[in-house]
Amino acid sequence: MPSQGTIGDRVRGLRLNRRMSQAQLAGPDLSDSYVSLIESGKRTPTPVVARLLAERLGCTTEFLLHGIEPRQRIDTELGLRHAELELQHGDPGVAADRFTEIVKAADEENAMLTAHARFGRARALEAQGRLGQAVEAYERLRKEAAAHPERLADLPITIALSRCYQRAGDRLRARDLAADALRQAERLSITQGEIAVDLAAALVETGSENGFPHLSYVKDVLDVSGPPEVVDRSGEILALWNASIAASAGEDSALAVRLADDAITAGRQTRLALQLARAAMHWARLESSPIDEAERLVAGATRAFAAVPAAAAEHGESLVVHGRVRLRAGDPAKAGELAAAALELAQDGSGTTPVEARLVLATVALDLGGDAGEHLLRAGELLDELDRPVFGSDRQAARCWRELGDLYGRAGSRPQQTAAYRRALEAAGVRSVMAGVTVDAAIAR
Repeated sequence: MPSQGTIGDRVRGLRLNRRMSQAQLAGPDLSDSYVSLIESGKRTPTPVVARLLAERLGCTTEFLLHGIEPRQRIDTELGLRHAELELQHGDPGVAADRFTEIVKAADEENAMLTAHARFGRARALEAQGRLGQAVEAYERLRKEAAAHPERLADLPITIALSRCYQRAGDRLRARDLAADALRQAERLSITQGEIAVDLAAALVETGSENGFPHLSYVKDVLDVSGPPEVVDRSGEILALWNASIAASAGEDSALAVRLADDAITAGRQTRLALQLARAAMHWARLESSPIDEAERLVAGATRAFAAVPAAAAEHGESLVVHGRVRLRAGDPAKAGELAAAALELAQDGSGTTPVEARLVLATVALDLGGDAGEHLLRAGELLDELDRPVFGSDRQAARCWRELGDLYGRAGSRPQQTAAYRRALEAAGVRSVMAGVTVDAAIAR
């Protein structure tokens, strides 16, 4: 049935609901005064203008002109929300499939929803570790955002691209994109909220080596937001999600959308806090970060990860980072406790966290005049057991091999030192440089 109110009422209601100004709705094609006349009922939009306004307001032309919401649109809205919940709290592979189904099913009237579904699919590909496909999808979306800014925002896509390139090992491209995103954020004075936190996390990753000059933005975001506090709301999210599915099955689509929105909102605060914790952890990892500041940030990150069972791997990683901070502070005993706790958490885990925990324990043993042999041997064995790394962890493995070589050097085991350095080069993709090099020459390089 037609909704109550006039075309102007619907335009104004949708605009306010989406927190848009009249100038933003007008865009480059219309004037804000013309939008004002439409909202006041003094002008009736032509079909061309109605279609343009509907696209920017995220509704169909039919709804804008007649107050009718087609079933297909609400089904698409619900599908997007359920796919988002699958991405954030379920299986990213299933999420990718659901986003793809929406892209295939959406019609011309739903161009904005289709664009959002394509962005969701790219994020799902990234979450699965399919970085090549994710980069291709993000690059296409970035071109579309440049051509149709009313459909897609460029800034979140640029941040996501920087993150993917960094994890894929293309650090120069990652830095260029992060710098571009930073210019946009600074121009708009964005230092709080989801975009700011995501950008801070991307910047601190790209700037974790060689002192990236724009890390001051990361510090600003961390200072504004403070140490992250997380409450695990996974039970509430799951209950709301299941209720939304049940409402959908009962043909109560409006309630299903509302329940799905509630589930997404319940998870957003936790997602934001965890992303902030990642930024804080990476910041604390920097050798240039002041000890007191690094201690505060990594302690907050550890508390945040500990509150979410699904973040157990990052909890262990944060304990290792905390241990390294304590080593810098001259507190090897506490560093050893933290590394041992990380090792306990990482018993069944993958990645380099168990290796790094062993390396911290070896450093503690050497600092205290003890025997680090067992920890060094086990660190090498764990590195050997690593499968082909993902998310750019080739560089992590290379750093671990190099640190292992340094520690073998401190322990006076020169053959093992050279072997570890050779493995570091291999992990970094340099496989022939060390061929035929003697132990003495390798150590003296």
